[in-house]
Amino acid sequence: MHPPLAPFDSGWISRPGDVRLFWETSGSPDGRPALYLHGGPGSGLGAGGYRRRFDPERYLVVGLDQRGCGRSTPWAIDDLDHLDDNATPTLVADIEALRTHLGIDRWLVHGVSWGSTLALAYALAHPDRVTALVLTAVTTGSREEIDWITQGVGRVFPEAWERFAATTPAGERVVEHYARLLRDPDPAVRSAAADAWDAWESTHISLDPGWAPGPLHDHPRERENFATLVTHYWAHDCFLPGNASVLARAHELAGIPGVLVHGRRDISGPAVTPWRLHQAWPGSELHVVESEGHGGDVEMELTCRAIDELAGR
Repeated sequence: MHPPLAPFDSGWISRPGDVRLFWETSGSPDGRPALYLHGGPGSGLGAGGYRRRFDPERYLVVGLDQRGCGRSTPWAIDDLDHLDDNATPTLVADIEALRTHLGIDRWLVHGVSWGSTLALAYALAHPDRVTALVLTAVTTGSREEIDWITQGVGRVFPEAWERFAATTPAGERVVEHYARLLRDPDPAVRSAAADAWDAWESTHISLDPGWAPGPLHDHPRERENFATLVTHYWAHDCFLPGNASVLARAHELAGIPGVLVHGRRDISGPAVTPWRLHQAWPGSELHVVESEGHGGDVEMELTCRAIDELAGR
């Protein structure tokens, strides 16, 4: 990994519906443009550790807080009446608006977890704007993945899943149940649902021996905002249904260099997802780290190495 790096510029761009998106740039102003897409949906850029994956002398690094979270405004929980406007095609349009705003022609796109799904959706929509993709803890947003992470993996963690799914009515998907609770008019209902969702995600996110389950989000507002966005997207199959799914269109990525990095112990996101993507994406590379789960240190080192190597192409 490269040394810690501070942004040299930041700002907001205005989007329809009184939305303001936060962006920041670091590295070399004249370097090769690269975009980082964070996980979630709803995690935000955080403390900026993503910048260490880029050589600051060779890359102009762009970070974006996706709409509804981070330093972008309004947060999803503060604008529930317009939550339905927050969808994958909207985020893709936001990315294009940022690219135009910054005067960038083409860029490498690096995404982690949900950010890898968004990166893939963006590349499929605008292949002429993407020089390469580097994806870590790979997801594609499919119904199969969502049903596994919210129900199937309960076979591995039956005690936690029984608590998590206890209030779900018969015949309703667990994720749809929680998405509904997190839009309930009663703040107490939303708060309880957010706590339950956070506890479940913390339980199943990794089989890495170094992982210790605990709250993923210490602040109640962050916990509720994250759960609201995740369940909204997952209840709608990440707005990538059927023939619009990433895997159904992965062959269209031929010609775009791609590196996939994934942990074998990522129980919530089994390695079959990057494997299938790799099989369908001509010219892609797949690296599976046997000892790690959902985004460990070795995975990040491999990610950094891939980004360094792509700087020379």
